[in-house]
Amino acid sequence: MNLLQPNIRDLGEFSVRRVLPNAAQRMVGPWVFFDHMGPVEFPPGHGVNVRPHPHINLATVTYLFEGEILHRDSVGSCQPITAGAINLMVAGSGIVHSERETPEVHATTHRVHGLQLWLALPAAVEEMAPAFHHHAAASIPRAAIGQADVRVMMGAAYDMQSPVETFSDTLFLEAQLPAAATLTLPDVAELGVYVAAGELSVAGATVAEYAMATFSNAGGITVTATQPTRLAIVGGAPLGERHLFWNFVSSRRERIEQAKEDWRERRFPSIPGDDEEFIPLP
Repeated sequence: MNLLQPNIRDLGEFSVRRVLPNAAQRMVGPWVFFDHMGPVEFPPGHGVNVRPHPHINLATVTYLFEGEILHRDSVGSCQPITAGAINLMVAGSGIVHSERETPEVHATTHRVHGLQLWLALPAAVEEMAPAFHHHAAASIPRAAIGQADVRVMMGAAYDMQSPVETFSDTLFLEAQLPAAATLTLPDVAELGVYVAAGELSVAGATVAEYAMATFSNAGGITVTATQPTRLAIVGGAPLGERHLFWNFVSSRRERIEQAKEDWRERRFPSIPGDDEEFIPLP
């Protein structure tokens, strides 16, 4: 077992715990990036306001515990992301998106708390057509596994199969455990168990809040909640080396350089209804 401790970054009032900072440091199966957003409460007139920015050769997964974010992208999607739903944006050959709020949410006191994860696409489909897939909370399978409340967001586990699209061997679960409850981990080549709230005990070691324990061939390993605990579990089969720069992920370094040039020269497609602002290349 390895433990990853997150770095903390601050986007104005929006605190983000970045657990997988870059692909060179650590990948867990196909997962290359993991952000824990919030929890944060915004007063009226303040909130999430991420201007249009590009991605290539990856898929983003946005999952909220609380709140709402308005997703828009260059394939024409305009989708409020709400708690419990799964939102999968396939960048493929290139997509631009923004993350903002509806006027109704922005005008009220509101909370936001959730995760954004990035999946590397297999090299054979990195340049697939960009797409956006929304799956409502009610469509995500859920079951009691002992005392644990488990949702299978992506992939298959505990005799449940998620309807969310995957492109390689991929797993994403949420589990909520009362104090003293246990959960035996699924048998996956590479697995990361992130403590979004609470604390775990694993084989005599403690996994603190905001830390991730990583495992190889985790089948049969049991974790115990030492207090009420919420977990995000990610994993799958490894895809090999990936390069990461800013919002770009690719198996090819030269593809990253091309994407940088394309964004500088404004060659990416624009977002219908949200094309007046953009985040410059760092």
